[in-house]
Amino acid sequence: MKIALVYPYFLDPRLDSGEIAVPPIGIYYVGALLRANGHAVEIFNWYDQAGRQEDLARDLAAWGAQVVGFSVLHANRWGALEIAAEVRRILPEAAVVFGGIGASMLWRHLLAHFPQVDAVVVGEGERTFLALVQALARDGRLPSGLPGLALRRGGEPIFNGPADPIRRLDDLPDPARYFTFQHLVMTRGCPGRCTFCGSPRFWGRRVRFHSVPYIAEQIQRLYDRGQRYFFFSDDTFTLSRTRVMALCREILDRGLDITWQAISKVNIVDAETLGWMRRAGCIQISYGVESGSEEIRALLCKDIHREQVRRAFALTVRAGILARAYFIYGSPGESAETIQATLDLMEEIQPLGAIFYILDIFPGTALYEDFKRRTGHTDDIWLDRREDIPYFETDPALDAQQILAFGRSLRQGYYRRLSAYARNVPLNDDPALRVLHADFLSRLALTFHQGDYARNEEVENPEATAETLYRRALTLAPDARAYLGLGQLLQRRRDTAASIEVLEAGLIHFPRDGAIGLCLAISWMNSGHFHRALDLLKPLEDDPRGRHFADICREALKEA
Repeated sequence: MKIALVYPYFLDPRLDSGEIAVPPIGIYYVGALLRANGHAVEIFNWYDQAGRQEDLARDLAAWGAQVVGFSVLHANRWGALEIAAEVRRILPEAAVVFGGIGASMLWRHLLAHFPQVDAVVVGEGERTFLALVQALARDGRLPSGLPGLALRRGGEPIFNGPADPIRRLDDLPDPARYFTFQHLVMTRGCPGRCTFCGSPRFWGRRVRFHSVPYIAEQIQRLYDRGQRYFFFSDDTFTLSRTRVMALCREILDRGLDITWQAISKVNIVDAETLGWMRRAGCIQISYGVESGSEEIRALLCKDIHREQVRRAFALTVRAGILARAYFIYGSPGESAETIQATLDLMEEIQPLGAIFYILDIFPGTALYEDFKRRTGHTDDIWLDRREDIPYFETDPALDAQQILAFGRSLRQGYYRRLSAYARNVPLNDDPALRVLHADFLSRLALTFHQGDYARNEEVENPEATAETLYRRALTLAPDARAYLGLGQLLQRRRDTAASIEVLEAGLIHFPRDGAIGLCLAISWMNSGHFHRALDLLKPLEDDPRGRHFADICREALKEA
């Protein structure tokens, strides 16, 4: 059969589309199992196609889709429903199936109110969806008693009960055999019990693991197709330090020159594991800190302590890995005092990246069950066109304007201190890590020079901070990014002689680096030395920029 797997657009626009642009890794696992069983599968990433639902449905019809599966989070639920309605109109014979965490938690609601949805795969989806497709291919109708499937019987929504979890994740075909992506996952499940998270209900608190060879071979396949950057989306990547270190050794043994980031928990990291992760290419770890208030963390069932937070951030940064913090505000009992406690903790841990979220209520979480008990609401609240429910809207003790002001205070407090955090970042003094530390510092410098921090008006003296970091990197080891970045800053400052000195040193260490050569050529042009500039530019004329500046040099020399 021909199966289209759709990642639909979101209801609300994003300031940074990068946070929603990547389809969940589960859609690739579903697609891989279908392809391994002889079905034609295409993945349609339509995260940015809002308002085009009719055209999208016609695209599916032109492709010949017989089954259309939607990967539904909470925020893209309405996008899925809108496209599905057009699919039902334009492709009436196609089966429309929803899956993913958003659909799993609202299966009854979706089937009761939206006739364009034929069935919902609840929970882990690979084997249930394959069995559904096989039944359609064999019998032409949905399998009425399939575990893991919700559908209608006599017009009423029914759920056949959960499917058995896949005990050996390695039994699933590697999606890298069929698709290219950057999103990796070693585990399913999380032992945590955070009240704002739906993972425990969706996956369970018992954690299942892929083997190290499975993941290493997956990375190898993607690497061989040109992928060099990856992110692990495991809820707690370092849960098994033995597996993490074994994977890092495998990456190094295979010579995979990659960079990657992960998510973990502050109470299960240690210096040895972090050292292996850094050597294997890890450049960032995100930790859920949530609040500086012990009371609020307890209310959120975030089972971590202040000293664990401090220790994890210190160890991570000293290993040369950017430690990013997730913070939540607008929680039960939030006040000026608890916000100050968060700012105080921030000052202690000095995160080099931070994300601030308003506490939102989603189906499948303990917060949602509490919300329904407190308010008498049912799932029908999701008939409103909304992505989520801000907690403060449900708590009369919290004022909306005050909560928004708390968010501004946290962001301003963080960004105004960030340059100082970066300039004073501590690093291990292990000589074996000097090259990696230089790489870390130059990456961090780049964010102040040309990245997000350069464009953030709250960040103080971003260029000066970038220069400090580039110079510090070069005290540790030659680093191409640091030479180039420092040369560009000096060039912009019109300190031509200093930029030439830095860039010439860079070219000695990295003679084939075209970016350094081009930048040096521009500095020579700025000083009127067009012959020297042209000598550097001639090998770069395959690059349009190199050819452009070479032409300027030739014209200048002709006029001379």
